[in-house]
Amino acid sequence: MITRLKGCPVNRALPVVRLRVPTDEDAVAWHRLFDDPDVMEFHGGKSAGLSVYEELTARQRRHDAERGFCLWSVLDESGEVIGFTGAQPWERDWGPTGEIEIGWRLARAHWGRGVVTAAARLTLERVRAAGVPGVVAMVDARNQRSIAVTQRLGMRLAEVFTTPTSGRAGHCYRLDLTSGAA
Repeated sequence: MITRLKGCPVNRALPVVRLRVPTDEDAVAWHRLFDDPDVMEFHGGKSAGLSVYEELTARQRRHDAERGFCLWSVLDESGEVIGFTGAQPWERDWGPTGEIEIGWRLARAHWGRGVVTAAARLTLERVRAAGVPGVVAMVDARNQRSIAVTQRLGMRLAEVFTTPTSGRAGHCYRLDLTSGAA
């Protein structure tokens, strides 16, 4: 007899997701999807203005053209934008400066379905193919959902830090992409 914990499916197949370089229209979709306090809980608590997402999607198009990877729009099986996942250089002057960070953000309606794990696995395949030797994931120490994703990806906790802007505890997870894992 298989015991199933509430909310913990056994051997659940991951959903089919597609990733694409974000378009100008995706800035509007990201702004709408992320205008949710639950989604933004670990990202400053509130949505950024549309102009921030317009700049972000433009920067991601440049990253993809120059590096072969970026924060891609995540599309569900119907082709609807439901969030983003991908990789980009860590550009802050603290933490793993210059390293490649993977990250994700998903509309609340799509949480708990394995979408982020499926999309992050595609991200790892793409950054490995682009020649990236390893990635980091910077996660708020209270964000159990994202910590679970890092674990499903095979990442290891490498450092615990205090975020200079918020003073909160954070985790830096690492994954070596040269070993063939993930």
